Formats: sequence, C-alpha cells, structure tokens
Amino acid sequence: MKKHIEVIARGVCCKKGRILLCHSKGAGNTYLPGGHVEFKEEAKTALRREILEEMGVDCKVGRFLGAVENIFRQKGKRHCEINLIFVLDIPSLSPGESVKSVEDWIDFKWSSVADLKRNKLMPSVLCGVIGRWLDLKEAERWKTEVS
Repeated sequence: MKKHIEVIARGVCCKKGRILLCHSKGAGNTYLPGGHVEFKEEAKTALRREILEEMGVDCKVGRFLGAVENIFRQKGKRHCEINLIFVLDIPSLSPGESVKSVEDWIDFKWSSVADLKRNKLMPSVLCGVIGRWLDLKEAERWKTEVS
C-alpha cells in the first residue's frame, strides 16, 4: 500500500455571517469547498480550479488563513492530509440561495459560524478557529486533528 500525505486547498466563503459548506451526497459530515493540489500547482491555483470544476463559477482566492493537519478513516482506509485554508470570494453566490453543483456526487449549503459543529464540519478543529481566523484574532495558523 502506497503511503502519502494529500495536500488539499480549501476556501472559506463567508457572506453575511454565512459560510459555504460542501458535502458528499449521503454523507453526514461537511467540509470546506476545494480539493487536491496537483504536483507543481500552487495552492491558490488549485482552489480556483476546484471551484470552477465543482460549481462552474469563477472565484477570487484571498489571504491564507491557516493550515490543518488531519488523519481519518474513509471506507476502512487511513487518510492523511494537510488542508491549506484561504479566504474565498465567489461573487456570483448569495447566502440563502441554493448553490448548484457541476459534480453529481456533491452538494453545497450555507451555515452560520455557530452551526459549523452541528453541520459536522471536518476537520472538526475548524469549527473553533474559522471565526477567529477571519477576524484575525487567532495568531496560531496551524491546527491538528492528530492525537
């Protein structure tokens, strides 16, 4: 079995106190929009590409918010990833309105910062830091789910 660490670029699209979340259809958890960074690809470029692939819309990738290390099991397999989190602006989206997915296996929804835990945002450590990162109140930019 090949062992590797996945690098994921994710975005926090926050409008009027609502944050855009993504989830795989049928799954109980959510995650921030984005996806894998390809070899020799900048993380911001990867995030912009993933939003175009997933939603069919253009976006602006802003400042770096932080990084989260995560280890989890999916379909019985252990996964290790580093999530690079950026501010994400998608001008064509408005909170409260439905967000169309180009991919048939994912959906999007809006959540308040207070409801991130109830929406089972993964990695779960993000539930407690996104608001502080956005407000520039969090000095520590590295978080981990690894125990």
